[in-house]
Order: sequence, then structure tokens, then C-alpha cells
Amino acid sequence: MPTIDQQINDAITPFSEAFARFVFFEIPIAGVGVPVVVAFLVLGAVFFTLYFRGINVRGLPLAWRVLRGDFDSPDAEGEITHFQALTTALSGTVGIGNIGGVAVAITIGGPGATFWMIVAGFLGMATKFCECTLGVRYRRGNPDGSISGGPMFYLSRGLADQGLPNMGRALGSFYAFGIVIGCLGIGNMFQANQAYVQLRAVSGGAESPLEGSGWVVGMVLGLIVGAVILGGIRSIASVTSKLVPFMAGLYIIGAVVVIGLNIGAVPEAIMNILTGAFTAEGVTGGALGALIVGMKRAVFSNEAGIGSASIAHAAVRTNKPATEGLVALFGPFLDTLVICALSAMVIGVAAVTWPDFMQSGHEGVAMTSDAFGRTVWWFPYPLAVAAVLFAISTILSWAYYGLKGVAYLAGENKTLLSLYKLGYCMATVVGASVDLEPVLNISDAMVFVLCVPNVIGMIILAPVVKEELAKLQAVAAAPAR
Repeated sequence: MPTIDQQINDAITPFSEAFARFVFFEIPIAGVGVPVVVAFLVLGAVFFTLYFRGINVRGLPLAWRVLRGDFDSPDAEGEITHFQALTTALSGTVGIGNIGGVAVAITIGGPGATFWMIVAGFLGMATKFCECTLGVRYRRGNPDGSISGGPMFYLSRGLADQGLPNMGRALGSFYAFGIVIGCLGIGNMFQANQAYVQLRAVSGGAESPLEGSGWVVGMVLGLIVGAVILGGIRSIASVTSKLVPFMAGLYIIGAVVVIGLNIGAVPEAIMNILTGAFTAEGVTGGALGALIVGMKRAVFSNEAGIGSASIAHAAVRTNKPATEGLVALFGPFLDTLVICALSAMVIGVAAVTWPDFMQSGHEGVAMTSDAFGRTVWWFPYPLAVAAVLFAISTILSWAYYGLKGVAYLAGENKTLLSLYKLGYCMATVVGASVDLEPVLNISDAMVFVLCVPNVIGMIILAPVVKEELAKLQAVAAAPAR
């Protein structure tokens, strides 16, 4: 008789495959199918990088000044500090995708996918700056003192200011509906799934007492998440401001140790990444295939263009919207250019040192765990702890995003919000119970659907962001009194 996990998997797989085919409609270029939505996101990121004149680089010094409190105002509206806003948003992006998603990209697109993943992360910094500045500019204060912001608000309010109220309402509502559904995939089910996979791997693999009992892990995760999200953004921010630095530090130290112990393999691993990015090598169609896979997984990891992070950043205490846009630059930088790059190097040196590594049959987080374990046998155990913490922090942040989507569509209805919290926690159980492929199909598709209204609205509102940046730069350049 099929296990509970198998029954859940059989029920969800047909839907996930059909939905992914619909979202990732492809056009053939040089013999490779290029998903239209991925091309749209990449072109958007290039536009914002050029329009804001390389804010990805030139904005970092000013962003650091903001983060250390140079422009803080005690009477500013908001609920959380710049640091808490950043860590809450990072907890939504620094997740299992940084561990398992990188392995998926390399498996499908070869080592060259890593290069394009880093490029996408760099370009995504400008996109993130734009969406988080808008998130603060058009946020809404609620009677209870809480803040609501994000793409649904800057699309509806911002486009209304531009004389496009009907378009704004339509795009805002579409985004809100999408985030309500989408958070169940990328922010919940995928995280729970890979946390369970790692726990099962370190407790015996196929012989693990957890085999066939992913729903049990999902229930435990769901109960933990439910206990935290009852307190709203302040409770979530309080947890993530402590959890994110710890878990990210733990993972970075482990990765640096593994790379250092295999230092002789580093030059060849880097060369494999560069040659794979620009040559015909690769399962998905050579350099173009590696580019597509790398870009796709980078967006899945750092969410630039999706707009989700702006929901958390909108709650910051500030009266200068561009300050939070600048702080948001650190999101894709840390998420993709640091943590994802380290994951790729860990896998890269393992592939060089142990030629049979890529034929091990592992996928997702299990592959990354194997790469750690081949260097230091006990590293998969702290990695399992990091994976669970990554999963919990991401699930927490995305619960808040989904709740804000519900609040936008139905108002601050406490009954509906409570029902959504219950459904969200139940999705954690489902995510831990199914196989990786259907979860990836749903996660990717849900995420990329949201970019369409978001990027369209941001391009229209880009002059508003430039105006806010100019105001902040004028304040920053003024002599101190």
C-alpha cells in the first residue's frame, strides 16, 4: 500500500507539470528553448542597471551609511529597523535555494550555470533597489500602527499617480493573488521538502527512520512557523534578525573550510565554470542553456524582480524611501554573489577532486551535502542544522508576504488571515511529503508569474525612484551641522 508521502506526491505531480509548462512558455533560439518570462526578467534587470547608472556598485558606500544609522529619524513611521528589514528579507531569500538550488542549476546546466547565476545576482541588485524604494514610497499605514507595503500597493497607488488607475488596480490585484498562492511554493513547500531530504540523508538515507515520513517533519516545521507568525512582522523580524546572521555565518564558515581544504582543486573548478559559461559544453544546449539555467536559479534564490522582499522592507522606520532601496542592495549581493557562489565552489572542487562525484545520483541539497561530506565526514550534520534553519527562516518571511497579499485583497479580516495561516502551515506538511521535481515545478512557476506585473509597473515608476534617490543624495552630500 502506498505511503502517505506517495499518495500526496501522486496527487500533486500532474498539476505541477501542467502549470510549469504553461508558465515557462519557450521560444527557440539557436536550438535552445528560451522561457519568455526568464528573458523578460533579465532584460528588466539590465534596464534598471543602466537606468540607475550602475547603482549595483556606486550605491554600496551610501547603503552602508544607511545601515549603520547615519540617516535614522526617531519620529519616522515604520515598525522595524533597517537591519531587521534586511534580515527579514534575507531570511526569505537565503534559504534552501542557496544550498539545493545551486546543485540543481549545476546538474542541469553544467558548471557554467554558476557564472550566469552570479551575473544575474549582480544585475538583480538594481532591480531590488527599485522595488524596495517603491515599497516604502507607496506603503500604507494601518489604524493599529502596522505597515502594509509591497508591489500590490506601489502598482495600484503608483500607477494611479501616473494617470493609470485602472491598470494599477488590475496589476496590484493580480500580484496580490499571485503572492498568496506563490508563497506556498518557493517560500514554503520547497523549503520544507529540502529540509526533510537533508534530515533523512544524515539519519540513514533509505534506511532512515524518517523514510516515507516527510509529513512528520512537515508537521513539526508547521507548528514552529505557526507559533512565530502569530506575532506578525515584529515577531518575525525579532527571530530572523538573530537567526539569519547565525545560520549564514555557520554555512559560510563551513563552505570556506571545505574550499580551503581542497585549495588545489580551486583553479580547475573556476576554469570549469568559465569554460562552461561560454562554450558548447552542457546538457541543456551549451552556453545559452547554461545562461538560462543560471539566470533562472538566481532569480529563484534572490527573488529580484519578483517584488516579494519589498513587502518586508516596506515596514522599515524611515521617511526617506531610497534609504531602504539602498539597503536592499545587500540582499542579492549576500544571497547570490556570496552564499550561492560558495555553494557552487564547494560542488565544483568536489567534482574536480572526486571524478565520480557528479555520477553519485544525488540531487538538490543531497548533492551539496555529499560535497561537504567528502571533505569532512561529519560536515553534513551541521549542514542539516543550517538547512533546517534556512527552511524555517524562509517559511517565516513568506508567511508574512502571503498574509499581506490576503490583507490587500480582503482587508484586515482577522478570520480570513487566521484561515490563511492555518492553510500555510498545512502546505508545509505537503511540501515535506512530495518529491523534489513537482515542488520545483510549482515553486519556479509561481515565482516567475509574479515578475510580469511587477517589472512592468517598476519600469513605469522608475523616474519616481530616481527622484527619491536624488533627494537622499542631496541630504548625504550636505555638510554636517
